[in-house]
Amino acid sequence: MKIKDLLIFFCLLFISCYDNKIEKVHPVPTKRQLEWQKLDYYAFIHFNMNTFTNKEWGYGDENPDQFNPTQLNTDQWAKIISEVGMKGIIITAKHHDGFCLWPSEFTDHSVKSSSWRNGKADILDDLSESCKKYGLKLGVYLSPWDRNHPDYGNDNYITYFRNQLKELLTNYGEIFEVWFDGANGGDGYYGGAYETRKVDKKTYYDWENTVKIVRDLQPNAVIFSDAGPDIRWVGNEKGYANQTTWSPILKDSLYPGMLNFNKFSAGQENGTHWIPTETDVSIRPGWYYHPEQDNQVKSVEKLIDIYYNSVGLNSALLLNIPVDTRGLIHEKDEKNLKLLHEYIVNTFEEDLSKNQKYSALSTREGFDVQNVFDGNPETFWASPKHTLQNEVIIDFDSEKIFDVIEISEKIDYGQRIKSFEIEVLSKNEWKKVYEGSTIGNRRLVKLNQNIAKTIKIKFRDSKASPIISKISVYNSFK
Repeated sequence: MKIKDLLIFFCLLFISCYDNKIEKVHPVPTKRQLEWQKLDYYAFIHFNMNTFTNKEWGYGDENPDQFNPTQLNTDQWAKIISEVGMKGIIITAKHHDGFCLWPSEFTDHSVKSSSWRNGKADILDDLSESCKKYGLKLGVYLSPWDRNHPDYGNDNYITYFRNQLKELLTNYGEIFEVWFDGANGGDGYYGGAYETRKVDKKTYYDWENTVKIVRDLQPNAVIFSDAGPDIRWVGNEKGYANQTTWSPILKDSLYPGMLNFNKFSAGQENGTHWIPTETDVSIRPGWYYHPEQDNQVKSVEKLIDIYYNSVGLNSALLLNIPVDTRGLIHEKDEKNLKLLHEYIVNTFEEDLSKNQKYSALSTREGFDVQNVFDGNPETFWASPKHTLQNEVIIDFDSEKIFDVIEISEKIDYGQRIKSFEIEVLSKNEWKKVYEGSTIGNRRLVKLNQNIAKTIKIKFRDSKASPIISKISVYNSFK
């Protein structure tokens, strides 16, 4: 072969390889964000001084002796949470009243000043061991606002806040999430001042340097606040993400505690940073335990609806369980959590699309449509470069009954899908049964019951060529 011919051959080979290379659509998730996205569903535990004062927000002037759980058992929490399929626990280590569930070196407003357990308690240590025992991840909620501390509002408090953060991130093993609330400033005890103190929520906490502490001490932990930097608030406490939910967002448009957050909560198609949503909601009307709410635990039907509208809408579900004054998860909460788990297991244990026939209108070489159905989240189907519309078809061996369709993009390469449709072939007639917008990490489409031989997923518009890692079909009625 002549040199000229060899050059042409290698040029064509290079062009072919380049055309088949999967281009990333920025922004894309970090490694820690990708690991977090796999969790889907985990628990919030609101348990602190407010549990015993029957309040949602304590004032900061509480007596430590008021904290007195008579049967505290963090193993009970972890056992139940593990049994219902959750992957971790985030605990309110310090809420706005400033009372600490661990014996902080930097304040007396903590369990060490309570007569409970003779001041020798450390609930963070107990919970850390329980999480290890039951295979759960541990996260910490540390309120930036402190209505007890005399220095809140000046620079000395930032040093105090960071010292406590360091305690939580060094003494209790690996932390998967650090949770910063957006509520900051207002009236409080403040060491006996009994006054109102306001702070500039954008600048007071010097978040850039506070974040560095987390990155240094817990590099694998994601950080939650209204604005991230790793995950952001969904914009409500009802349990519902937006039908259109972009993980990318214009980061500079958000800051913790901002008033018009909902204007940006759905994210933006052309956002500059990958900061996906977390959907937080309580299983009861309140975040903390209130005995008068024992008959107001959300029904299993409501919890199922929340699951589809959080986990199923490119978000994660942080479901709060208010531990009661005994120090236990209440029996009524446990019952409905287990009913939710039964539904999830029953619905998603059998994928009807497995071992069926699959096809696509077009496919990029090396990324076959079979990859979508192989059960491996690392493999995927890719549409040819610059192809913004495409279709994936599932042809069953016989008519199937189904009502749930799951779709996942391979988000390592960015979020791409802008709109999609689902059609079914029943009695030789195509019928559109759903029309949606974004997909992202995980989209669960809940349909009316269908009986069909063929399903067609039509990707109507995308930012770049669609890349899909999973499509599954389920029947929740069995």
